[in-house]
Amino acid sequence: MKLVDETLFLLKKEIVLEWRSKYAFNGVLLYVVSTIFICFISFSLTPGFAGSNGYKIVWNVLFWIIILFASVNAIAKSFMQESRGRLLYYYTIASPQAIILSKTIYNMLLMSLLSLLALVAYLLFFPNTIGDLLLYFTAVILGSISFSTTFTMISAIASKAGNNGTLMSILSFPVVIPVILILIRLSKSAMDGVERSLSYGNIGVLCAINVIVVATALLLFPYLWRD
Repeated sequence: MKLVDETLFLLKKEIVLEWRSKYAFNGVLLYVVSTIFICFISFSLTPGFAGSNGYKIVWNVLFWIIILFASVNAIAKSFMQESRGRLLYYYTIASPQAIILSKTIYNMLLMSLLSLLALVAYLLFFPNTIGDLLLYFTAVILGSISFSTTFTMISAIASKAGNNGTLMSILSFPVVIPVILILIRLSKSAMDGVERSLSYGNIGVLCAINVIVVATALLLFPYLWRD
């Protein structure tokens, strides 16, 4: 119960701070909407492309590229923006597991909201080519959670290495690439409207990756925290 109480307290703190400043949310939302608008203009300059065979593939891949970079911008500074004094304060009031859990849950909520807003904007600007909207919605939520867990853990590691952005890129690459490939495959199945049962394997793999990343963070972060 102590871990749960500490996690909820820190999660509430993260939400309150973001609500007061809205820096991360507004900045990433502006990036997402402006990128989608630029893509819309580019497609508008290519008449007939919306009806081509490659349109669905480009539509899908562009969406996940936008979400990926939005995740980097929103989550990369999870630990890097924390001052040394604040980290010392956390050290006195909460366990390291509560800290990493609260950061992960907050980033999940933030990215899920941003991803859903991005999907709505995407559907408003571009013709709807999704055959199974519920399955695509599931892929978006799972993708948001996967990016959140991965980048939160990597941000925690990088913050203990002098806020090395290069280190974060190197560490996240082998984890993010398989996640993106699975997400593109899953969302493409949703766009084609294939039988949902054929996508259960990809959904299971994404859930397994998230569980492994969170478990690794819970085991590793206490050792990083001591430094």
